[in-house]
Amino acid sequence: MAYDSIEDLLNNGGLKPGDVVSQRELMEKTGATLGAVREAIPRLEAEGLLITLPKRGLMVPSLDITFVRDAYQMRTMIEMTSVPFAIKHISKSVIAGWIDWHNSAIDHLDRGDEEVAQRLQRLDWDIHLQMVSAIGNALITNVYRVTSIKTRMVGQSRIRVTPANASRVIGEHLAFLNPLYAGDEVEATKALCQHIDNSLTLALGGTL
Repeated sequence: MAYDSIEDLLNNGGLKPGDVVSQRELMEKTGATLGAVREAIPRLEAEGLLITLPKRGLMVPSLDITFVRDAYQMRTMIEMTSVPFAIKHISKSVIAGWIDWHNSAIDHLDRGDEEVAQRLQRLDWDIHLQMVSAIGNALITNVYRVTSIKTRMVGQSRIRVTPANASRVIGEHLAFLNPLYAGDEVEATKALCQHIDNSLTLALGGTL
């Protein structure tokens, strides 16, 4: 639970690159016990999500543009590989549920609903992770998950889903979810690649 709470802080900007925190501050931020925080730290360090600074505390690593480019290249390779596995192993009922949620969210976004945008953000992360998990390789899934956290840390303000951009995100999602549901590997892969390319452009400070 302590690890998951710290991961949420990294994903959502509660901890930003360059931040230095103590174990007690992490305890206060997460609501976990000090012992639980201490148990989570070695895993976070091994994954490169925290760095111990002797006598200072723990630092969230700073990551540069080169890392972002490399991370998105790896993300593209992994996610393109995942499409046929997702078609085979993710049930149509699950994909249909994703599609229905996106379609029903559109009206709420027209009213600038921040809560719906936040739910879309979490669903975005979950859809991509479930597709990668469908490959059935725990090593690939973990590398993808950790790399995704790092890219979110770098581009928090640029790639975050908001009411202003949520309609675009929904359109990009439906562009690959509909063919995924239909079992059309070619179209799903093409649309997914475009979605990732758009995210990279934004993460690097560009516009669409």
